Amino acid sequence: MPFSSLTDPIDLARAEAALEKAWVELRRSLPDESDEQGRNSLAYIIASLVPLALDEDDLAQRAIDRFREKA
Repeated sequence: MPFSSLTDPIDLARAEAALEKAWVELRRSLPDESDEQGRNSLAYIIASLVPLALDEDDLAQRAIDRFREKA
């Protein structure tokens, strides 16, 4: 559970919203067989970036950038 370390309900909501936003953008560029693994990896990236982000848009963009760096 990537978001299990988030105890603040606001952080959790921001992380979930950022995951959905980032996944919509990234999903188009990934092969179908990597869906579950890619989304899970993105969720862990988002969980690690929550303390650094200004808002969910910033969090989503930072996660997209980090995900693409690792690909």
